[in-house]
Amino acid sequence: MATEEKVGVVTDYYAKLGVAGISLTEGPLQVGDSIRIHGHSTDFTQEVESMQVEHAPVQRAERGSQVAVKVLERVRRNDQVLLVREG
Repeated sequence: MATEEKVGVVTDYYAKLGVAGISLTEGPLQVGDSIRIHGHSTDFTQEVESMQVEHAPVQRAERGSQVAVKVLERVRRNDQVLLVREG
């Protein structure tokens, strides 16, 4: 059974790039993590395939960071970003 833990919130969405700006308010995030983005009209799960901090690729970002993550679907400001842990 999977558990979910809030790690952040969507702050921006760049439609042309398919990228979400995410503020890591609760915890760290790393490439390879499975995340669920959930909001009023948003709800999907995906793997973090790439992540950037200030336009530089990173493998991991700590709580308090602002990151950009490529997303599969449109997201909206204030959507919750949840880390999905299998097991």
